[in-house]
Amino acid sequence: MKVAMSFPVAILNLLFFTASGFAHHSFAAQYDAAKLMQFVGTVTKVEWMNPHARFYVDVKDAQGTVTNWNFELGPPLVLRRLGWKQDSLKIGDQVNVEGYLAKDGSNMANAKSLTLADGRSVFAGSSAEGNSTR
Repeated sequence: MKVAMSFPVAILNLLFFTASGFAHHSFAAQYDAAKLMQFVGTVTKVEWMNPHARFYVDVKDAQGTVTNWNFELGPPLVLRRLGWKQDSLKIGDQVNVEGYLAKDGSNMANAKSLTLADGRSVFAGSSAEGNSTR
């Protein structure tokens, strides 16, 4: 009886962990390490969750057009080890971000470092080769 009950549980665990493994991506699969850019703008949203924290910034180009960019950070645990707090980034903060562009051309980047509103420069927990703190 125990074997009959544990088999379905084992199958469900296998399916769950296999699916979650595919959900996490490598840096090289999504971002271009040769395309490091600088961004200046205003924080519009912060998502402090696993597997990566994210924040969004309105960036104004030379023509005055505002584009909202999605920046990926490291996992919250790594960020905490780097000195971050959940409220280190707040909506309305002016920030400078250095990040690697997404390969697909979307308005998304993997943040390497930030200068926060209070002037502190912080490492973003980037998963780029040589930057990982995991």
